[in-house]
Amino acid sequence: MDIKLDDLSGDKIAAFIGGHLQELARHSPPESRHALNLDGLKKPDVTFWSAWEQGELVGCGALKELNGQYGEVKSMRTSSDHLRKGIARQLLSCIISEAKMRGYRRLSLETGAMAAFEPARNLYLSMEFHYCEPFADYKEDRNSVFMTKEL
Repeated sequence: MDIKLDDLSGDKIAAFIGGHLQELARHSPPESRHALNLDGLKKPDVTFWSAWEQGELVGCGALKELNGQYGEVKSMRTSSDHLRKGIARQLLSCIISEAKMRGYRRLSLETGAMAAFEPARNLYLSMEFHYCEPFADYKEDRNSVFMTKEL
């Protein structure tokens, strides 16, 4: 698998992000959706990676800088055809490594509280994230779970 920085200009990645947003809409009410669209992912405080296998887009993830010592994991997604192959773990490892290189002291994230998000929560727990209170501009939400990791 090849993980690379992505400028989000390709049709494949645009469709992949569109699919991500549609999938989230199936599981989360509008007020509980915090995923970034393409424009949000293209902002200067966001670094975005895509994962490819033999020319096929299989996953993505992003790192949003909250301040000089604090980052947020965003837009973690694995293609439904490639689940349970370790793609998300490799992307998350890449994001954690980049955060450490930048000197961040903490990484946090928001994910869904519903059953559909259980595999994601299990991945984050296995990568030493733990549950926390809402951070940054997030508010308490029964549909959201917040997690953090000291680096």
